Amino acid sequence: VTVKVRTWVQLGLSAALVLFSPFWALANEEEETERCTAPEYSQFDFWVGEWRVSDGEGKVVGTNSIEKILDGCVLRESWTGTAGMRGISVNIYAKARGAWHQTWVDSNGMLLELDGGLEGHTMVLKGENPARDGAGTLLHEITWRPLEDGRVRQTWRISKDGGASWQEVFDGFYSRQ
Repeated sequence: VTVKVRTWVQLGLSAALVLFSPFWALANEEEETERCTAPEYSQFDFWVGEWRVSDGEGKVVGTNSIEKILDGCVLRESWTGTAGMRGISVNIYAKARGAWHQTWVDSNGMLLELDGGLEGHTMVLKGENPARDGAGTLLHEITWRPLEDGRVRQTWRISKDGGASWQEVFDGFYSRQ
């Protein structure tokens, strides 16, 4: 009897979920669409486009495509380096957190999660991840700054000592293709 009662209760809950999920989804969809039109969702739009990326000496190091997807709620990045490394990121203004979030993954097996926001005209995202060798953690800080000539400068620094000292690992200039 206990098994039959439990099965009927489970079936009832499953049926309720199936029956009411379209209504919940519609209500939630309306809220999400409205939320993604807030001005915060446009703060990173200066990065949207098709880019050729060069180092400080003008040498091309890769291309990057940044596009708005999912009704303008998300920025998707698709990176291809000249040495063959590829990576993607998704970027979103997380309203509940009051901050931007980026999740980056690449063909070298790297996962990087960053949070932050606009500081003046510069997007600043930071995160802490385990070091690849398993010895401690690395603090990452990546900035994107629009330049007056239409380019965007991206700088990536890491700290092995909790922010006491920093090492620059990437300084790139994005030029529209």
